[in-house]
Amino acid sequence: MNPTRRGPIASFFVGLWDVMNFTRRLIVNFFFFGLLFLFAVLFLAAIAGGGTRPLLDRTVLVIAPQGALVEQYTSDPVSRALGKAFGDRGGELQLRDVLRALDRARTDKRIERVLLHVDDLQAGGMASLREVAAAIARVRESGKEVIAFSEQMDQKQYLLAAQANQVYLDPMGQVMLEGLSRYRQYFREGLQDKLGVDVHLFKVGTFKSAAEPYILDAASPAAKEADLFWMNDVWQRYLGDIARARRLDLAQLNAMINTMPQGVLAAQGDLAQLALRQKLVDGLKTRQEVWDLLRGRGEADDDADGGFRQIGLDAYLAHLDEGLPGVGGGKHVAVVVAEGEITGGDAPPGKVGGDSTSELLRQAHDDDNVAAVVLRVNSPGGEVFPSEQIRREVERLKASGRPVVVSMGDVAASGGYWISMNADRIYADPSTITGSIGIYGVVPTIPRALAKIGVHTDGVGTTPYAGAFDLTRPLDPQVGQVIQSVIDKGYRDFTGRVAKARGRSVEQIDAIAQGRVWSGAQARERGLVDAMGGLQVALDDAAVRAKLGKRGDYRVRYIEKTPTPFERFFQGMAQSHLGAGLLRESDLARTLLARAAPQAARDLAFLERAATDRRGAPVKAVAYCFCGL
Repeated sequence: MNPTRRGPIASFFVGLWDVMNFTRRLIVNFFFFGLLFLFAVLFLAAIAGGGTRPLLDRTVLVIAPQGALVEQYTSDPVSRALGKAFGDRGGELQLRDVLRALDRARTDKRIERVLLHVDDLQAGGMASLREVAAAIARVRESGKEVIAFSEQMDQKQYLLAAQANQVYLDPMGQVMLEGLSRYRQYFREGLQDKLGVDVHLFKVGTFKSAAEPYILDAASPAAKEADLFWMNDVWQRYLGDIARARRLDLAQLNAMINTMPQGVLAAQGDLAQLALRQKLVDGLKTRQEVWDLLRGRGEADDDADGGFRQIGLDAYLAHLDEGLPGVGGGKHVAVVVAEGEITGGDAPPGKVGGDSTSELLRQAHDDDNVAAVVLRVNSPGGEVFPSEQIRREVERLKASGRPVVVSMGDVAASGGYWISMNADRIYADPSTITGSIGIYGVVPTIPRALAKIGVHTDGVGTTPYAGAFDLTRPLDPQVGQVIQSVIDKGYRDFTGRVAKARGRSVEQIDAIAQGRVWSGAQARERGLVDAMGGLQVALDDAAVRAKLGKRGDYRVRYIEKTPTPFERFFQGMAQSHLGAGLLRESDLARTLLARAAPQAARDLAFLERAATDRRGAPVKAVAYCFCGL
């Protein structure tokens, strides 16, 4: 029997389908083999370009950080490796890495001097900056020369540069010390009068001002009073640090800042000359002139930028990591970082998750080799229940006989203080922002907004309160009483736990709570913090409590989410010299790998997330402080 013959139309479409199918397979194969070839080349590059170059004597350590100074990376290793390979200037730099590089350079005989160029540093809070400034000062005091150069510096970057033996500014540059401020936008008129959105605020604490922008048109007198009190303390400490480093009279420095317009006019608008006259810098030099100076004082290297022997921060850290012994099976101090907003569930690095951060503390608890734990807190707070989850794990660690010491970073306020209060000892920098012991809740309702466009809500419920939390309906006053009762209970829990943890009466804690924010020094005076000191001081304390010896005798391990094998593999390839070069120059690599690499999720705004993710709870209390600088 002969097979059925296709007609001309059917043959055309069958042929067209075969061509399309062939084209599809061809494209997929090109993509697959192209990606396979790229990874093979990068793998060979990692092998050929792996390892670090020898660190020679008379080397200048160049610290020119680009990006934000953070306690913990917020992006995955692959994204960071790709960013560095492509020359991304908006990355992140861990505070711990800067500190250990500076502290090691102080005693490293191969490092002759340090060059600081901090113009691209997106500086964090004052507490972390003061830790870096202190580390730079220790390098200078060790007898090694520190030279700072800048083309444009803000006042936070200048705090670091001021610690140098010599500070040089580009003749077209500027340094301007303007003071600290905290201004926010207020939305009451726009939300309520213009849009018809009614925002209902429930809180405890006269000074708990985090949600004021949603119900007021300007800051309340209480908020202004509290903010100015702690900000003046931080600012005067900043000026004291500058005056000591630059050997300036504090009163004269204050006067120069307060008469800035007159000074600028006298310098005919030349801000570089003004900085030189005010002795904020030692000279005006271009980048090339600073390079020539370093070449003359150090060892020439025609192959290096600037013509002098040097090593960058990342390369120096790689040298330190190569010679770093593993923690092994011995007793050690574990560090758990709690940075960012506190939210429920599992949160990525750079956020504090009730489940994920608790899991890190449980890992420390279950590891018999962990002799003590330092909880490094840099958080403005967040949701109450996740904060309580973490606090309970701190209590559990203490009950196991392991000391827990808290080291506060730039901010450990509200929920950030909640997770800290039960530690055996709490350390803070004098400029840390802390306190803000208070609770609030925000409930927006939009029936008036909907009415403006002719939309109305109606229906029935089996009880008077069924559907009471529907934001399209007006808020029943009795439901408002329910919410306020929940907030009141949260505040009683907060102040009661603080009182028990700090050995004070509830009345004593209430007097310094009420949502009020304090600097670290002010918190120490009021018994909320035990002592002043940075991360290293907290580590030393924890080691002594665990009988591990003094600094240099004990080992430290950070307990964090570990990267996947693929992330570690790709990071190593991208950081090799050949691999980085291929990524930087290859458009194909940019396209393929940028699509394949995991990207850090962009989180929604904190209040929106807290309002929408209730997990079945109609009312959610929040302990959060919008108190950063």
